[in-house]
Amino acid sequence: MLPPIIGVTGHVDQSASLPNLSLFAVGQSYVRAVELAGGVALILPPHLAEDKLRAAFERLDGLLLSGGGDVSPASYDAQDSGLVWRVDERRDRAEITLAQWALAETIPLLAICRGAQVLNVAAGGTLIQDIPTQVSDALTHSAPIASRPKSAVAHTVDVTSDSRLATLVGAGELGVNSSHHQAVETLGAGLVITARAPDGIVEGLESPTHAFCLGIQWHPEAMVESSPVMRRLFEGLIEAAQAG
Repeated sequence: MLPPIIGVTGHVDQSASLPNLSLFAVGQSYVRAVELAGGVALILPPHLAEDKLRAAFERLDGLLLSGGGDVSPASYDAQDSGLVWRVDERRDRAEITLAQWALAETIPLLAICRGAQVLNVAAGGTLIQDIPTQVSDALTHSAPIASRPKSAVAHTVDVTSDSRLATLVGAGELGVNSSHHQAVETLGAGLVITARAPDGIVEGLESPTHAFCLGIQWHPEAMVESSPVMRRLFEGLIEAAQAG
């Protein structure tokens, strides 16, 4: 049996040393996590026209919505607070479309950090634009990257029992890393909350009617080398993709 092909969404990267050179990229840790679980990662450019995006989507066995910059408030009919950063509306449109297709056609979907926010917006939900200024007594969800390894546990989440997430990582307390300043506000239609941080911030969501549709707010791809529990999230995606 051939390994399943998992589409991994990319982003615009302007960090190249040559001036005026813009790249499409994705973190290697996403690709590595998919490969460790037994899949093949196919990087999806963020600015594909819808017909090209559809052509790519129809060749996928599963989809991984990766992390990155903020989702534009315009995507969920909200005013820009002035606290959003690295907004790419073309990427937003492509990823929201991909998430809506995956929901409608029950394609296995794992949505990570920004990806979980995209999933919620695709289902009609809204976002907290900036946790530190909008949530009283919030934990630090976006620690400076230089201050700790990306794989380091930043806080715990409480995973809801009787959820698909719990079947993969267990119910109850789970230590996770954290690198986000936005989060789910109003939950999208058809989704349920499956994990919260101690301050109440939504850390997990899923579609209970979908064969495999998980959104998580932390970055398990940065933890798979040392954590078999986090590896199970990607193994679950691959198993669902193989089941067709």
